[in-house]
Amino acid sequence: MDQNTDHDTQPKSYDREARGIRLVAVLLGLTVVSGLIDAVSYLGLGHVFTANMTGNVVVLGFAAAGAPGFSVSHTLTSLGAFVVGAVAGGRIAVRMGGGSRRTWARATLGAEALLVGASAVVAFAAPGATGTTYTLIAVTGFAMGLRNATVRKLGIPDLTTTVLTMTLTGLASDSRIGGGSGHRSPRRTASVIAMLVGAFLGAWLTVHHGLGIPLLIAALAAGVFAVTASGRE
Repeated sequence: MDQNTDHDTQPKSYDREARGIRLVAVLLGLTVVSGLIDAVSYLGLGHVFTANMTGNVVVLGFAAAGAPGFSVSHTLTSLGAFVVGAVAGGRIAVRMGGGSRRTWARATLGAEALLVGASAVVAFAAPGATGTTYTLIAVTGFAMGLRNATVRKLGIPDLTTTVLTMTLTGLASDSRIGGGSGHRSPRRTASVIAMLVGAFLGAWLTVHHGLGIPLLIAALAAGVFAVTASGRE
């Protein structure tokens, strides 16, 4: 009797974890969202990144040197908010990382959707205000830090969702031309294309329609992934 019960419950648990969009597809979708958010922040918030912190460190150097169009305070706000978000993501990982990946991924993506959605509301309500700029930088930076900590802990190869330097390096060095097998080339290529698509869409929307619409699209996309993500790669 007990053996049959155990046999019956295992497939059900497996099905619950596997139900939804696989994490690889979700992370590719989130890479598009990163392109959207960085387009908004760089083009609409004073040449600062809120997803790509590698670029932000470089931007901070430009700003500190007095290069026109860059702001030390904007960049430090983004870096600080991102770090705080990453700390929060790390603590969530400690609490939830030993359980269901599906529940963990959905919880953090839901938080990202709410944060970016709040940013969209602020962008619509008070466009152009100084307080709006700092709020959008801080909130989206925190959301990206939270997400990046989660993605790092999930440990899915070649899908960081925000940085492509190592992805491009792997794509080239592990290719057949580079002497490798090229077996991860499709995933890496998809990641690069996803970022490019997100950046293009975000830039077009920001230039022609302001900050609110691309942020709203980013929030809705993250919300869809939060509802539909599975725990399977």
